[in-house]
Amino acid sequence: MQRSFILYFLITLVGVVFIGRLFQLQIVKGSNYDPIRNSAVKIEYDYPERGYIYDRNRKLLVANELSYDVMVQPNQVKSIDTLEFCNLLKIDKKSFLKRLDKAKKYASYLPSVFLKQLAKEDFAYLQEKLHKYQGFYIQKRIIREYPFNAAANVLGYIGEVSEALAIKSNYYEAGELIGKDGIERQYESFLRGEKGKKYLQRNNLNKVTGSYKNGVFDTLPENGKDLTLTLDIDLQRYGQKLMSGKRGGIVAIEPATGEILALITAPSYNPNMLVGRKRSKNSVLLFNDTVSKPSFDRGLLAAYPPGSPFKMMNALIGLQEGVINEKTHFFCYNGYKYGRSKDAFMGCHCGIYAKPIRLKTAIARSCNSYFSNTYKRIVEKDNKPSAGLDSWHKHVTSFGLGNYLGYDLPAGSPGLIPDGKYYDKWYKYSWNASTNISNAIGQGEILTTPIQLANFTAAIANKGFFYTPHILKEVSKRAIDNPKYTTSKQTTIDSKHFSPVIEAMHQVFKTGTGKWSQVDGIDICGKTGTAENFAIIDDQKIQLPDHSILVAFAPKENPKIALAIFVENGGYGSTIAAPITSLMIEKYLNGKISDKNRYREKNMLNLSLEDIYAKLNQKPEEFASGTK
Repeated sequence: MQRSFILYFLITLVGVVFIGRLFQLQIVKGSNYDPIRNSAVKIEYDYPERGYIYDRNRKLLVANELSYDVMVQPNQVKSIDTLEFCNLLKIDKKSFLKRLDKAKKYASYLPSVFLKQLAKEDFAYLQEKLHKYQGFYIQKRIIREYPFNAAANVLGYIGEVSEALAIKSNYYEAGELIGKDGIERQYESFLRGEKGKKYLQRNNLNKVTGSYKNGVFDTLPENGKDLTLTLDIDLQRYGQKLMSGKRGGIVAIEPATGEILALITAPSYNPNMLVGRKRSKNSVLLFNDTVSKPSFDRGLLAAYPPGSPFKMMNALIGLQEGVINEKTHFFCYNGYKYGRSKDAFMGCHCGIYAKPIRLKTAIARSCNSYFSNTYKRIVEKDNKPSAGLDSWHKHVTSFGLGNYLGYDLPAGSPGLIPDGKYYDKWYKYSWNASTNISNAIGQGEILTTPIQLANFTAAIANKGFFYTPHILKEVSKRAIDNPKYTTSKQTTIDSKHFSPVIEAMHQVFKTGTGKWSQVDGIDICGKTGTAENFAIIDDQKIQLPDHSILVAFAPKENPKIALAIFVENGGYGSTIAAPITSLMIEKYLNGKISDKNRYREKNMLNLSLEDIYAKLNQKPEEFASGTK
């Protein structure tokens, strides 16, 4: 009797275990079951259309076109005529084995790309023959098309997902495409959509017999979302033309919103170079070019001394700290003497000798002496240089300098705004304003990027506040509502201090260093700059040709555009950066260049600095004499 009970108990226990396991598999896990690992199931992906990208005026920037990839699922590959197959695909046997081995290492039960982006003329012929080769099939795929040869640095590109990501991802498979840079990378989750899956049942002869489980696991594709950018492609293209033959960056921002109107880097490249079968070859050329660096976004990444435009920062800080006012005057004797040694002298080209110079004139004529005196008063206000510089640093960084700003593009450089600790470390707490007096005129250790200076200029145009620069305007025609980009950020400078600085910037284009680049009917406020440029070659400090810089906004009342322009080794700010600035502003506000300014446009379009760049690359020591 006892043995019978034990037998019945064991039978009942085993039955309960089996029933419990079946319940777990079919009911609990059934809804999440993915039959992808089942060798009797073939998965067909239906790829969605990637979202389109438009500029602020709904001009199409990025479109789609159909492409065809040869896919392989290694565990389905049977004995085939390798030579015939290679001839069909126009590859050799070595390449065939290498591709197949790579697919096996990724996952023998998963499909991956064997040969990507077939030529259209090869597709139809191959489709007829491919049924003979088990484990191989053709997959339709969407690739990008760029109607304009512009904004490659903004738009980015798509490329194959890395093997590491494909292995750990629940979405991407080997050989699939993903955003690699720019907007394509930043907003990949919006643009990619959701691919559909269709599960097909195979029989023991590996032939598809119909839908798996009556399509219960099948999903439909969901197209990616269309994006509208803040970019004005006409302004972007025009700026790229003006920067032809030059190196540098231009960033234009709408002050009232923080929307980026143009983000130009020079030199650049045609975005269509990174599409199709030639992508690999072209990417090697672009990304390995360490001389002209066409894939390096100078507008976001290049950190330059800001030069004279930084004088406006010291003017604003001086006013806020109460160490100067509009009537405060200093004298200039062709420069500023800041030490006892003969070399402790900062030259000046303002042209006002031994006469009192006040704030507006100092900005308009770019007087180094005025701002050196102002900087000294700021830093040594309480006879505590380290604390004084910390206060200065707080004001400067409130304008977004010295950090990444938080814009919505995946590249950036913080630049450098030194504080008291920076110099305490180097000079062992024994220093004063004269130690770093070059900071007064935007030289010294200060480094800024074009987008930081453009944002700084927008803050001046707004009299003390700015919006975080951003490039995305709408998603599927719905305006973005992200507080990060719609909430203003206040600087530490009171609004009342901006009016005299703005008036002085207006005078720059009326009577000062920018007067030759005026535009009839547009009140431009700006500041030219000429940043010194040095390099250490064979332990020798060599002065190279200066960078040409200008920041500006327009019109003076209710500003519509603020921009910063850097032209590497372009010389004085008034000779290259100023005319480019006025042309950009006129093009944006008026939609065209007036006949009167056609000569200015022609000069800038035809001006090339390639000879200087070639000489800098080959024999930089020839500039040791201090050529400007």
